[in-house]
Amino acid sequence: MVKILELFGGIGAPRKALINLGVDHKSIDYVEWNEKAVRTYNAMFDNRYKPESVVGYNLQPDILVHGSPCQDFSIAGKQYGGNVEDGTRSSLLFETIKIIESLGVWQPKFVIWENVKNVFNKKLVGAFHHYLDDMEKLGYTNSYQVLDARDFGIPQARERIFTVSVLGDGVFDFSKLRKTPMRSIDYFLEDVTEEKYIITQPSMIKKLPGQPIVPGTFGGRMLQEVEDFVYTITTKQMRCPNSGVIRVDDERFRYLTERECWRLMGFDDSDFDAALKEHPSRGEFLNGTLYHQAGNSIVVPILESIFELIINDDYATDFTSNNDGQLELIC
Repeated sequence: MVKILELFGGIGAPRKALINLGVDHKSIDYVEWNEKAVRTYNAMFDNRYKPESVVGYNLQPDILVHGSPCQDFSIAGKQYGGNVEDGTRSSLLFETIKIIESLGVWQPKFVIWENVKNVFNKKLVGAFHHYLDDMEKLGYTNSYQVLDARDFGIPQARERIFTVSVLGDGVFDFSKLRKTPMRSIDYFLEDVTEEKYIITQPSMIKKLPGQPIVPGTFGGRMLQEVEDFVYTITTKQMRCPNSGVIRVDDERFRYLTERECWRLMGFDDSDFDAALKEHPSRGEFLNGTLYHQAGNSIVVPILESIFELIINDDYATDFTSNNDGQLELIC
């Protein structure tokens, strides 16, 4: 059984990735401050645990996954994560370091951190290197790379930095990740008839494709029409820039739906339906909660590829099948 620890857990992308891989797993703990995200997580996953004895019980997670809030490092956010000039480390990123330190002999074998690539910004890169240094002091070997969802089958131009830290001398080799051709955007889009998704706000209409460029916010940036892929799924669609707009006819465009955003993060419709039941939409209003949860998540197929490499590569780990036919991690 693979034991995972989910910090800043969101809606549970790591757990979803393990389910998709058919890996027998257990979430030792899941930590998330957003009450609505916690409710979605609980609605999506059936937390059934088998009876077990405390004799020889081991709380050591195999894998710790954390994605500290991207507002700490994003261009659109406050970028508080870069406050290292005076030696302080204000970012929630370093709360993970404290947790790993407190685990002592139960340190996880692998630590995965995902965030926006803006961590390479000159204002923020100091905090990033502090994190790498701290992980090395705790006995980890770090590797990192910017990964694009389009290289993992998802038609979304979403670039995120992934750092994989291996306890000991093992080096995670990103070049070995399984990549898949980008799927057609048509597979992810719905046949939308609801008027609430049609762009009618004058401020947004001015920024639609084909309109004259309007100086102002974001340097007069215009909304992008979706063709082969969408742009980064963010927590809101009714703004510019957003993830792109869909042409309905010669004159009208629409926003991505909440379900489309979830699909474009790698979740199934059954996951979305569970979340929608927990956070119902209200009439003609877009569901801000479900947009927010999609935008804050991690692309599931990328995690699947990372987990596969962790389990199958030469870290003294391997797959075996249990009596139920599920795959287990042998260490």
